[in-house]
Amino acid sequence: MADNYTRFVNGELGKKLAKQLNLPRPAVLRRYTPDAPLTVGPVLIVSDDASTADADALAKALLAWDVDVRRSTEGADDVRWGGVVLVGTSAESPEAVSESVLALGGTLRRLAGNGRVVVLSRAAETSDPPALAATRAGFEGFTRSIGKELRGGATANGVQLTGGAAVDSTSALGTLRFFLSAKSAYVDGQVLPVGPADALDDVDWEQPLAGKVAVVTGAARGIGAAIARTLARDGAKVVVVDVPAAGESLAGVANEIKGTAVQLDVTAADAGTKILDAARHVGGIDILVHNAGILRDKLLANMKPGQWDSVIAVNLASQLRINEQLLAAGVEGLRIVSLASTSGIAGNKGQTNYAYSKSGVIGHTAATAPLVAELGGTANAVAPGFIETEMTRSIPFATREVARRVIPSLQQGGLPLDVAEAIAFLASPVAKGVNGQVLRVCGQSMVGK
Repeated sequence: MADNYTRFVNGELGKKLAKQLNLPRPAVLRRYTPDAPLTVGPVLIVSDDASTADADALAKALLAWDVDVRRSTEGADDVRWGGVVLVGTSAESPEAVSESVLALGGTLRRLAGNGRVVVLSRAAETSDPPALAATRAGFEGFTRSIGKELRGGATANGVQLTGGAAVDSTSALGTLRFFLSAKSAYVDGQVLPVGPADALDDVDWEQPLAGKVAVVTGAARGIGAAIARTLARDGAKVVVVDVPAAGESLAGVANEIKGTAVQLDVTAADAGTKILDAARHVGGIDILVHNAGILRDKLLANMKPGQWDSVIAVNLASQLRINEQLLAAGVEGLRIVSLASTSGIAGNKGQTNYAYSKSGVIGHTAATAPLVAELGGTANAVAPGFIETEMTRSIPFATREVARRVIPSLQQGGLPLDVAEAIAFLASPVAKGVNGQVLRVCGQSMVGK
């Protein structure tokens, strides 16, 4: 649900007042509902000459999703584009992309509200000649900048192919579909590297986690509860974990999603073993979401040892210990998704302990990725920004409003559901080519969590 201000300025009276007073008018973001179309209108695919074959392959794949795909703007003067996909996977010089990026620019005034721009490119490699490396690297800054120019709930994101991954591979298409869909409502200006992965013969896009068992820590309320609900919606059996003090709320979440509740302190020495035992009772463990976390905000000059140590113990050390125990048990095909934060990327005043822990999550994700890959799994992280939770509702009104409205193009906070959607995508089989990455869910803002 949108915040009160956003709802007001999208009503008849609010629209008039916002226009008269020159106030920001954030759009109501489109979020996923079953059976809704993938996009809000036709999808245009543009490319440079060298990337035409990849663009054609992509168009063929989108047609299989019942998307109205166009390769030209001819005869489309009245079309409001639901999405525009720029394919630059084979461009070899900066000059070669000029025509296609300007063609993309010419469509932006006709991008529908909650429309999507997605840029497909290849990652620069150390062996690339300088001109090729520059061409490929340029797409990242380009994509982030487009995201800051869009309005009306529209977003821009990038799929960056690595290791020779094909543009129509399962993971590349799965990432493209996520970015085109309403599930990425609060993901903006992100460029996600996607490597090669085994092809999937049949993908159930509505129930991608059917037959999987997921464990979610810190699941009694807020973001954790939203994650549990979303994974269950996508077909997973869910084991929800939280401390005994949250037992009543935890049981409520478990009953709602027909899951299993486990009361457990994740800082316990044997937490990983207990999680594995609980998951085995319902069929094993396929997905582990490290969501449990605490805040003990204080300026470093005033911080006590307990305030530092408790945050590190819950937010970081527990994840390391649990991962180590699951890896030692030889769990195959495990998808680990850990909650980081934009505080761990940009820092935040009064959160040195929290920022250290969340930056540490990003570090261990990159180091864990090759270890789980040996067993056919992946490890990734999601970094939320300003998310509307009980915690953010306790922030003074003026501070909260400023934090919402400075977010570049979306001008509002995200919802726990937005974090959950990103986690569900990274936990799904189609994301096997995404490993060791951090996906920000922040509307392109770096405000601390």
